[in-house]
Amino acid sequence: MSQNAKQFAIHEDWTVVILGFLIIGLSLSVFLLPVPVFKWGNYEELTENVFGLGNLKTLLQQFIYLLAVGSFGIFLTGKSIKNFLLGFPAVYFLTIIALIIAGNGQVKALNLEAVIFSLFIGLFIGNFFKLPIWFRSALSTELFVKVGLILLGTSVIFSDILKAGLLGLTQALVVVLSVWYFAFWLCKKLKVDDELTMMISSAVSICGVSAAIATSGAIKGDSKKLSYVISMVLITAIPMMIFMPIIAKYFNFPEEVTGAWLGGSIDTTGAVVASGTLVGETALKISTIVKFSQNVLLGIAAFAISVYWTYTKNESSEAIESKPTLSIIWERFPKFVLGFIGASLLFSFFVLSETRDEVKDSLKNLQGIWFALAFTSIGLETNFKDLFNLNSKKPFYAFLLAQTFNVIITLIIAFILFGK
Repeated sequence: MSQNAKQFAIHEDWTVVILGFLIIGLSLSVFLLPVPVFKWGNYEELTENVFGLGNLKTLLQQFIYLLAVGSFGIFLTGKSIKNFLLGFPAVYFLTIIALIIAGNGQVKALNLEAVIFSLFIGLFIGNFFKLPIWFRSALSTELFVKVGLILLGTSVIFSDILKAGLLGLTQALVVVLSVWYFAFWLCKKLKVDDELTMMISSAVSICGVSAAIATSGAIKGDSKKLSYVISMVLITAIPMMIFMPIIAKYFNFPEEVTGAWLGGSIDTTGAVVASGTLVGETALKISTIVKFSQNVLLGIAAFAISVYWTYTKNESSEAIESKPTLSIIWERFPKFVLGFIGASLLFSFFVLSETRDEVKDSLKNLQGIWFALAFTSIGLETNFKDLFNLNSKKPFYAFLLAQTFNVIITLIIAFILFGK
């Protein structure tokens, strides 16, 4: 890369803020990207709906749109546009395969999300095929993840938070604080390294995958460690989704309590909805409210974690003599968090509800595809050996014990707040 190109490079966190609001601006005023169809139940529906000419045109539009936005981001960060243009089509193709698999009716019934397949397809390709160095260097995991997080902010509407009710917000706050602190303390006792400690604590206590990703961004964490935590979240979410409703029915828990328990304990939103549906309409409503309330805390948590990390992990020569200054905190603060908060404020107070309804499906699709692309990239750059042998088995034990504590304490709080 030439020296001139490097001089005009923008920090990646500011780049993703630019990209996120570019996408939002285009969606609100210029071009609303159509939503592709991935839902199918049999071969006929697969060929007619997913592989139909109209849907293929939509997928082509989406590909060109993402390629253009991504290339602009790569240009702003000063990285190789050529490598991105060559590598992105492969990442997009693998991601579309994952979305098609997840769109199957039987898979949907199990509530297996597309990101699960994105991750494991990437892991399979990355571990059983030798990928060129230029291709691995072209993977833009952080950019994909952070753009998706900023778009996630458009769905966090403050009026909805108020409607969620005081009990849901209270439970979310108590659960997040108590579970995060316990997980943090436990990881320290087991001598889990600091990056994994922060990601595990956030993933268990807040909202699973999104919290792990946001925390990794806030502390500039290792993508291999992030992949490790994400794998644990996704693997444990499935049995929790199935067995928690069974336990609740066996002990005849009230639906309100069950919903609050599910929403506060299960780490992925999709699994919360699925488990709530297994119990009943009231449980589904309460579980969604509680989970949504926890999701709202994501931006606040990322801000707090970044400040904490800057104070405790600053290794500059100045830090030996004194605490980091406000300028150092600002320098290290993950700017994408401001994008998340800004998007939430924009859609909460400045975008009309009618307009939100018009653009929400398109923005949700874009949020999902950026996340799916990120998971494919994480898989492609992660080695099985690193994934399963990372720092012995202590992080895994810490995650399971913290999750167990989460399930127990959330049930107690649910009975206190929602029990009759």
